Amino acid sequence: MKKALIVQGGWDGHQPKEVAEIFAELLRKENFTVEVSDTLDSLMDGEKLLGLHLIVPVWTMGSISPEQLNPLLAAVKSGVGIAGCHGGLGDSFRNETEFQYMVGGQWVAHPGNDGVNYTVHIKRKDHPLMAGLEDFQVCSEQYYMHVDPAIQVLATTNFGEVEMPVVWTKTYGDGKVFYCSLGHQADIVSMPETLAIMKRGFVWAAK
Repeated sequence: MKKALIVQGGWDGHQPKEVAEIFAELLRKENFTVEVSDTLDSLMDGEKLLGLHLIVPVWTMGSISPEQLNPLLAAVKSGVGIAGCHGGLGDSFRNETEFQYMVGGQWVAHPGNDGVNYTVHIKRKDHPLMAGLEDFQVCSEQYYMHVDPAIQVLATTNFGEVEMPVVWTKTYGDGKVFYCSLGHQADIVSMPETLAIMKRGFVWAAK
């Protein structure tokens, strides 16, 4: 059975506890054993992290010490997967550029704040993670991000003529990285489309 660690905390506005519970249920249905932690100290045991298959940060903003961050980076480089959504992975630890490099992007703005109606376009319908999914509407925050040109973009949204990634994959060392910018709060995470995307991303990223 595969092992996953969910680390939840940071800014409460993104409902990290509730989102972590949703993700834990998703993973257990996919036959993962799941530990949910509310402290970044759970990342300090490098040997334990190396024994995991997947790490799921649900931690917006905040700060992380080198003693917490370095074992995480080393684990992913070694092949442990990392996956997450919205600010819980795409706006964590704003001072840590190596973390952002691992993720493949960093939140910059959400023009209009919450309540923007926009379309998520499935860009790679031929990709297994997107198979059977169609474009869908969201009323939430629309993330404008700085992104790594090395990411593999699977879904997008538009800011005028600018096409902005919403779902992507990449690698960091031997580790697989999965990100989805949806998920401002638990109600958006609970949308059928978001749940399908996240479930597939978790399974794909796991070592």
